[in-house]
Amino acid sequence: NQSLDGYVDHDAFAPDAALFRHFIEDVRRLAGSLYGRHMYDVMRYWDDERPEWTAAEREYAEAWRGQPKWVVSRSLDSVGPNASLVADDLEATVRRLKAELDGTIEVAGPTLAQGLTDLGLIDEYQIYVHPVVLGQGKKYFAGPRGRLKLAATDAFSGDVIRLTYVPA
Repeated sequence: NQSLDGYVDHDAFAPDAALFRHFIEDVRRLAGSLYGRHMYDVMRYWDDERPEWTAAEREYAEAWRGQPKWVVSRSLDSVGPNASLVADDLEATVRRLKAELDGTIEVAGPTLAQGLTDLGLIDEYQIYVHPVVLGQGKKYFAGPRGRLKLAATDAFSGDVIRLTYVPA
């Protein structure tokens, strides 16, 4: 998820009900998720039940908890339920996961995605562009990438557009 001007900030904009439903279904289809430490810290929110959650939020949490997760960090000693710590040899780990798993492995975190891009391990970028201009913050892309080719576009309610790119 990014703003029109290229920044990510999970507190600056949130999905409406229809887009959130899409994310629930998307998480259910994943083979697993690979997180950088910061994004994993953000997503740990879904590990604990919260009384204020809606039915949709509970559904998302259940789907998220059920999927395998790999957390790339040299500073963490442990990770939560259904998660594995990746402290060394990121390239070998990701190559093994791609060979062993059938389906999509989501990558979350701009710095991690940049590292995987540099290793040639990103097959597709899915960018959900929200109609918000932040003017500052953390950039969606942490550094340069080779040329990308537009593979698909999808429109969602709330004027959000998903752009799907593959390496050219």
